Amino acid sequence: MFRRGDIHLAKLYPSKGHEVGKTRPVLVLQTDMLNDVDHTTTIIVPLSTQLIEGTYPLRFRIKKRDKLKETSEILCDQIRTIDVNRLQKEKIASLTQEELISIEERVQILLGFNI
Repeated sequence: MFRRGDIHLAKLYPSKGHEVGKTRPVLVLQTDMLNDVDHTTTIIVPLSTQLIEGTYPLRFRIKKRDKLKETSEILCDQIRTIDVNRLQKEKIASLTQEELISIEERVQILLGFNI
């Protein structure tokens, strides 16, 4: 079962154009209301270890933890829906509630909501 705020590895290939690809960590962003009923897709945000120095408002940096082996950035401008079969079942890390709120704020900016 996948939970909102958890990080799993996912197969994001094949990709097209500037989409991120390969197998990489992703944050499960979808509400647990759908995750709890074995929904066949889930909304994720990919992570990257290619860190951009300075302020980039749609990325959120997290330090390595648990089984997440490197400091990474959550790419809030790359949000997408994937089939749950792309996700590996084992959770590699989780965000804190405060971190998840910061991600939500960036997604609101991405979608044009005033915060």
